[in-house]
Amino acid sequence: MTTKPSVKSFDWDALINSLPGIEMITEPSQVAKLSQDYHTFSPVLTPKLAGKVGEIVVRPANEQEVLKVATTCAKLRVPVTVRGAGTGNYGQCVPLHGGVILDMTKMHQILWVKPGVGRVEAGVKLAALDKQAREIGWEMRMAPSTYRTATIAGFIAGGSGGIGSIQYGLLGDRGNLLALKVVTLEEEPRIIELRGDDVQKVNHAWGINGIITEVELPLAPAYPWAEVIVTFDDFITAAKFGQALGNADGMIKKLISVFASPIPQYFHALQQYIPSGMHPAFLMVAEPSLEFLPGLVKQYGGQITYQKSAQEAVKGTPLAEFTWNHTTLHARTVDTSITYLQSIFPHDPSLQLVERLYHYFGDEVMMHLEFFRVQGAVIAGALQLARYTTEARLNEIIHYHEAQGVIIANPHTYIIEDGGRKVIDPEQLKFKEMVDPYGLMNPGKSKVLEFKTHN
Repeated sequence: MTTKPSVKSFDWDALINSLPGIEMITEPSQVAKLSQDYHTFSPVLTPKLAGKVGEIVVRPANEQEVLKVATTCAKLRVPVTVRGAGTGNYGQCVPLHGGVILDMTKMHQILWVKPGVGRVEAGVKLAALDKQAREIGWEMRMAPSTYRTATIAGFIAGGSGGIGSIQYGLLGDRGNLLALKVVTLEEEPRIIELRGDDVQKVNHAWGINGIITEVELPLAPAYPWAEVIVTFDDFITAAKFGQALGNADGMIKKLISVFASPIPQYFHALQQYIPSGMHPAFLMVAEPSLEFLPGLVKQYGGQITYQKSAQEAVKGTPLAEFTWNHTTLHARTVDTSITYLQSIFPHDPSLQLVERLYHYFGDEVMMHLEFFRVQGAVIAGALQLARYTTEARLNEIIHYHEAQGVIIANPHTYIIEDGGRKVIDPEQLKFKEMVDPYGLMNPGKSKVLEFKTHN
């Protein structure tokens, strides 16, 4: 691989002149805005990524325009950072080496939706596909809490699961992504269709492995989803209720989120349903399964304080937008010193480790659990809210969790290997070398790629 050029050596006039008719943004404040994401949730990443911006934003409207951008950037050796809606949290779409921000939001055509499957362009919003799929009785299997604004290709490149994962597992699980179409960053770019297991060459690769132009996703049967809040006197009891509901295979559910007090104090719109000091579970349950919920709630000594039918739930702010990483957003709106962790607890239906860490850290690390399936088992994941003091203390907290057997997908790094991955899949590396021979795609986000570039 070649070493990266300095920003000064880019021939911007040549780039602009090579792309007539394609929308571009050069106004500095707009370019700066479109160079950012929600890495500001991390007090560690915020100073490290300060001032990292692209030089120009390019917005292709179709695949032919993407091909023109790819060939131009490859010939001029200009770095390219692909962007969707910028709702990621790791700095995935923040350009470390300047260059072109390739904004895919104009490619928002839903190509087709059939029973059980849909195919869309990269910039389609998750909520848009969901809406169209529901018209024929289907819906997306899973989505992050940012589903109203996030794009599908952005979710594939930077996401991992979300609302719906209690039923269908995580995005990287076999069968949750059917096909991808990518454009290579070569002087003569190619269009490559990946299907079946080959999609993993691009899945969750942070936009370093080709420009995703189309995505084909499996869909789920659409249910009428009721929203429910159940409160408990004791957090561990609330957590065990969540585990039991997750394990109730006959009950269809889309969301099981459990919060330790004092997290509910950040949910201003829901305060009246969560008495002070109580520990709530937020649920989305299929209406046909609702009949079985009161018995389970009674078994764990909980109280249903809020319930909306599927018809009522479409009005106002959905309960889902208080869960997953929207919890962090609500907390930081009140207190910007709060940050978060992303954790997966080992399979343990008794939740002993959850209980131990809940008591060990107290309010310094406020427990927020999200239940989902991993290889068929219901697992407690967590997006704990952490009171930030220093980077050293935050690292101590992370290392303590890891020493106890908790997997931490560290949201305080912009390096792929240091986050959830630890190592990059060798198949992704081989694919990277083929589709990005000059190392121009989102450079600086991988240790191993940086090493290869400079050696």
